[in-house]
Amino acid sequence: MFATIEGIELLDSADELSKMILFSEDIQNYLTKYKQLRAADESMDKINRFAKLKELYEEVQRFGRYHPDYSRVMKEIRERKREMDMDPNVAEFRIAENNVQSLLDEVSKIIGYSVSEHVKIPTGNAFFDSGSGCSGGCGSGGGCSCSA
Repeated sequence: MFATIEGIELLDSADELSKMILFSEDIQNYLTKYKQLRAADESMDKINRFAKLKELYEEVQRFGRYHPDYSRVMKEIRERKREMDMDPNVAEFRIAENNVQSLLDEVSKIIGYSVSEHVKIPTGNAFFDSGSGCSGGCGSGGGCSCSA
């Protein structure tokens, strides 16, 4: 891969950055919330019930309103989704997950913009503000109409 000392130093720096991220408060909180969620039987039951119903929902979606169970499944999927989303363990996990995504987006932005303001920035947030009003950087081909 990299045969130069510069390449090795770059890989060492990347390794150091990844360790800093892994031991950050956001990642540690995420791991804690993940373990709490997995240990909460009632929360996991809600998630599993939703996942099973989602399979039926996908089948109903293939036929749309013409499926005999369309109305029942659509109502039930909304109820199960709300029940799952309102669970405190699920909500806390999602907040922690979003915080981790924000951290990773910010790191990507710093690294990418250190190369060029026009570099494509991969982010998990569709509403990510790259400073020019377009998501993902001007190199993404988005609909920002910038002159990059």
